[in-house]
Amino acid sequence: MYQFVEYSTVERVCMIVLNRADKKNAFNFQLVKELKEALQRATHDEAVKSIVIKANGTVFSAGADLDYLLRLQQNTFEENLADSNHLKELFEMIYLLPKLVIAQIEGHAIAGGCGLATVCDFSFAVPEAMFGYTEVKIGFIPAIVSFFLVRKIGEGKARELLLTGKLISAEEAHRANIINFISTKEQISADVFAFAKKMNEETSGDSIAMTKELIASIPYMHTNIALSTAAEANANARAGNDCKRGIAAFLNKEKIIW
Repeated sequence: MYQFVEYSTVERVCMIVLNRADKKNAFNFQLVKELKEALQRATHDEAVKSIVIKANGTVFSAGADLDYLLRLQQNTFEENLADSNHLKELFEMIYLLPKLVIAQIEGHAIAGGCGLATVCDFSFAVPEAMFGYTEVKIGFIPAIVSFFLVRKIGEGKARELLLTGKLISAEEAHRANIINFISTKEQISADVFAFAKKMNEETSGDSIAMTKELIASIPYMHTNIALSTAAEANANARAGNDCKRGIAAFLNKEKIIW
């Protein structure tokens, strides 16, 4: 079904694996297309509650395929805009997805690959992984990821990383809040799966979806509009089945498994 992606599910956790190891899992049109299709499939699968994105090979992703970018230089502006929108739609999809998306980073995440890690809700990395938004070093720009990175870590640190294009260690990426957890290569798969299962069991899927929507929409609203939006979301949540079920379990001192 897929050329560059592997897809599997176990215990409500969907595993989407980048499978272009011979090209360091670099992005071309087909890989991005398959990632979008796999994410859509997981979104609509009622048996899936959380999604893990990982990669085969020694590199999580080297970003854009440079041979592919070289060919794109022959394109018209309209053709390049369509291709840029293709990647934008992938990052936007992950950011707005109503299910949790967790990155499992077992190798370097560079340029667009670092962008992919950035837009996930949570990320685990091995200590050996390096991170960097290196586009400025080849005369390119970290255009799409800049939006998400500034939101995630603030303008000051984002400027430092985006304008220098320097590589940083997993430890520094953790301090900068680009990644959430560091696990050894021997332990990372177990840690990611345990975390996904814990989130699946302890959090409401409806609540996760609504909270992600609020996080994405509220920060740049006017104060009055943002607070009104939050109040409306609050009222909608109270009427939801998950809220009714959760409150009933709490009052009855029952442990709820979502």
